[in-house]
Amino acid sequence: MRVRRLFGVLVFAVPLVAAQAAQADDAEALLRKNACTTCHKPDHKVIGPSYKDIAAKYKGDPDALAKLMKKIKEGGGGVWGAARMPPHPNISDDDLKAMSEWILAQ
Repeated sequence: MRVRRLFGVLVFAVPLVAAQAAQADDAEALLRKNACTTCHKPDHKVIGPSYKDIAAKYKGDPDALAKLMKKIKEGGGGVWGAARMPPHPNISDDDLKAMSEWILAQ
């Protein structure tokens, strides 16, 4: 019975994990495509903060996703130092969401 239950869990879990990995790959590709990786890296500061530092700043904030999407779209500065992030008004909301969710998951 335990083997059956485990098999049932795996049947649903494996595709889910694969889908999450594909979404992560897509989000990382979007970050590269939009030149975000020029100024941001996963675990260390370059010109802007690391993705891990951004995730830590927004941790526990129920409005984090909307705030980060707005920040990417409109750009800004003064939060992390003197460097200003340029606006990205042409990134679709779906792409902004995917990118922001990936950043917040770090």
